[in-house]
Amino acid sequence: MRAMVLEAPGTRLVLRERPVPDPGPGQVLVRVRACGVCRTDLHVVDGELPDIPYPIVPGHEIVGEIAALGERVGGLRVGDRVGVPWLGYTCGTCRYCTSGQENLCDQARFTGYQIDGGYAEYTVADARYCFPLPDAFDDLHAAPLLCAGLIGHRAHRMAGNAKVIGIYGFGAAAHIMAQVARHLGQRVFAFSRPGDTAAQDFARALGAEWAGGSDEPPPEALDAAVLFAPVGSLVPTALRAVRKGGTVVCAGIHMSAIPSFPYDILWGERVVRSVANLTRADGDEFLELAARAGIETTVEAVPLQEANEALDRLREGRLTGAAVLVPWRSG
Repeated sequence: MRAMVLEAPGTRLVLRERPVPDPGPGQVLVRVRACGVCRTDLHVVDGELPDIPYPIVPGHEIVGEIAALGERVGGLRVGDRVGVPWLGYTCGTCRYCTSGQENLCDQARFTGYQIDGGYAEYTVADARYCFPLPDAFDDLHAAPLLCAGLIGHRAHRMAGNAKVIGIYGFGAAAHIMAQVARHLGQRVFAFSRPGDTAAQDFARALGAEWAGGSDEPPPEALDAAVLFAPVGSLVPTALRAVRKGGTVVCAGIHMSAIPSFPYDILWGERVVRSVANLTRADGDEFLELAARAGIETTVEAVPLQEANEALDRLREGRLTGAAVLVPWRSG
């Protein structure tokens, strides 16, 4: 099989021929049909996350078809279409796993980070972390739901019952979350890189009431702000934008250093919190909601061997929506 492999931190992915892996007990072999390109993949490729086991195949927004079953797999059949997300394994027995917080499991392992992911023609996945996908989404449009959609959903829930939500960083996750918020009757204000009028126009097209640069104040105080941009300096910016009692949600797995800020912008029972990973309950809930709400993902199909170019465009802010790698166009 062909796979795009990261062999050392900060290097380009290399197209390699590898044997098709065999699924072990509790695992399934997945023939990859599509794999979204996520900002977290940049953190892996750039060596910004710890303990990466090189060589590794990135990719954790995987849509595929089950090609083989390992021992002790129930509830799935060869030929089933499934989605494989970021969270790829948990122990199932710790205090977090047994209290509905499996996203915080200390033994968790992650797809495309510690487990070979979907920048390949085949991958192996834990059967427990394979989601059935709604028929409403084809392979390309389903892929961004598996991380951009899921982490956006969890971040959106952490924002509470906000009537006015600000979204900082209007990329793949934001364009899905904005549609969910509008479906639920919430008002959305979008913040992009200063001067990025294309992203601002995109946000307005998806129902944002206002869109501007992250260096601009919103036209009114926000109930909550969700930060998808991994820029620590946006935390005090967002704190200044939310009302007393408001919440700032940091939705990325990695963020640059948060600068010091005066206590008065935190005072007034404002809250800063992070979002970590996802749970299977998040997946089941969000995929049903996405189909019911008629969420539309904006995607661009990219051949597998052009993964480096897709990552470059994401890093430089030259993508509208999400890039999706397609192995069946990689020859």
